[in-house]
Amino acid sequence: MSRKKVLVLGGNFAGLTAALAVRHELHGDVDVRVVSASDKFLFNPSLIWLPFGKRSPADITFPLAPTFESHGVDFVHAEATALDLNGRKVTTTGGVYDYDYLVIATGYRNNFDGVPGMGPGGNAYTITTLDDAIRAGEGWRRFLRAPGDVVVGATQGAGCFGAAYEYLFNISHQLRKAGLKRQVKLTWVSSEPFLGHFGIGGLPHGEALLSMFLKKEHITPVMNAAMDHVDEGRLVLADGTGIGFKYAMIVPPFVGQDVISAASEIADAKGYVEVRDTYQTLTRDEVYAVGIAVAVDAPWQTPTPVGVPKTGFPAERMAHVAARNIAAQIRGETPVSRKAFGDIPAVCVMDAGNNGVIILADKMLPPRKHGLLIPGPQAHAMKLGFEKYFLWKTRHGYITLP
Repeated sequence: MSRKKVLVLGGNFAGLTAALAVRHELHGDVDVRVVSASDKFLFNPSLIWLPFGKRSPADITFPLAPTFESHGVDFVHAEATALDLNGRKVTTTGGVYDYDYLVIATGYRNNFDGVPGMGPGGNAYTITTLDDAIRAGEGWRRFLRAPGDVVVGATQGAGCFGAAYEYLFNISHQLRKAGLKRQVKLTWVSSEPFLGHFGIGGLPHGEALLSMFLKKEHITPVMNAAMDHVDEGRLVLADGTGIGFKYAMIVPPFVGQDVISAASEIADAKGYVEVRDTYQTLTRDEVYAVGIAVAVDAPWQTPTPVGVPKTGFPAERMAHVAARNIAAQIRGETPVSRKAFGDIPAVCVMDAGNNGVIILADKMLPPRKHGLLIPGPQAHAMKLGFEKYFLWKTRHGYITLP
């Protein structure tokens, strides 16, 4: 019997883990191919530091091909352009590839359409991609030559609140280092209903802790805010309020990739893939999705819409579940590995320049039994150490390590 073919679309946290985990589960007795629009792995959590010169692109990326090739995975640097689910084929800019099992790990795109004045060439920066963070750094260096007020925020529908908070506190730290803290008004603008909601419903004492942080850093919060547009030097909210700035970093909502949106059988209106807790799609047992590409419904509604954060830790957990289930199917068994997104533990380290908060909870989404926030400089040290460990682990393909 011929070896089964597993095709993985995407090569970052979820895609890399899924590809290597399938090989591991089947002891190499499977053909795995990764097709990725980027030829480099990007450690996204460190993008918060890049604009301040604390990291360079080379510090937080590594080439994917050597990692995959050393583990017997075929790597194709190309972009998927069409899915043929009935024919079990994917068209890419590098050719057409067939599969027995497909894993969609295509991540996200910035959706700048909802707030005019954002995006490349707009009036506010973001840090959600490597190119965006590089542009934010260029703007930051210009700002230091002619400083003024600063706005950091997250739009309605955004889900990456942790990174926005980290950037806020890192900017505060950098302003202090530059001797500008007293002359710059720093404003936090968020669609969250309260401080520390994070898109996960908040955690015990989180609002009080974040309030203390903002007060200590002399940061003005504007909560439950929908943004209307961004003019040059002025953020205008939906209620008409204007907030002036010389520098602004705003996190937009994310949406799925166009190639996934076009596959309407498996995708929702935002281009994310609807899955079961096995990470199989609702209609196709042989098609999986993991990471940010997965559709997640929040168990609440907020006055201003907020998204749910889908970070590296849950992306890896999803990928391992999918890999175990694909391996089971290839062995002729029923997929039994299950872990709904909301039941994955929340593990996050929020950096604040030379301080931070360790965030732990038994489940990503409520109802929870336990949730804990631990503030202190040890969080900053932990994030630095984890970055080095994770890049080492991933570059070498050690996906079974914690």
